[in-house]
Amino acid sequence: MNTIDDDKIIKLFWERSEDAIRETEGKYGRYMMSVASNILTDEQDRRECISDALLAAWNAIPPAKPPDLKLYLAKITRNLAVNKWRRLSAEKRRGGQTAAVFDELAELPDEKDTAQEVADSMALAQALSSFLRASGKIKRAVFIKRYWLFMPIKEIARSTGLSESNVKVMLHRMRSELRKRLAKEGFEL
Repeated sequence: MNTIDDDKIIKLFWERSEDAIRETEGKYGRYMMSVASNILTDEQDRRECISDALLAAWNAIPPAKPPDLKLYLAKITRNLAVNKWRRLSAEKRRGGQTAAVFDELAELPDEKDTAQEVADSMALAQALSSFLRASGKIKRAVFIKRYWLFMPIKEIARSTGLSESNVKVMLHRMRSELRKRLAKEGFEL
């Protein structure tokens, strides 16, 4: 299959050509589905999430001009899938992979809505980013796959060549290190 490069796809968005959606879905649809599948269990919910992500990209580009279209689409898809999961979870109290990830992260500070808490949240994001930059490449990849892409432990192990046990221990240690670092930097845990 001959795929168009990202700059040309973004140009199609800027030109408001409907081909932008077709080309984006053709090139990144499976990847977006993979991101949504790590969070949502229902096929229809995943498909709806992809449609919503494509619409969100259409509405955001322009004025946005993402430097990395694949990551931009992954972020939109992930955020929409998490929001949908939260709505469904509130309605049905679903379990599964996403609930497990949220349970693992429960010991970290929550994001809040007040101006001070939003500023604190931004500082938290900066601290997390610094923590991940200081981690090794494999640790960073494992952490992001689990807590950003919501990948199951088994899939992370397969993709990194580590055993499932190693992945679990690595994540546990990283959460512990992160908790200590955040406490040291003054975050209330």
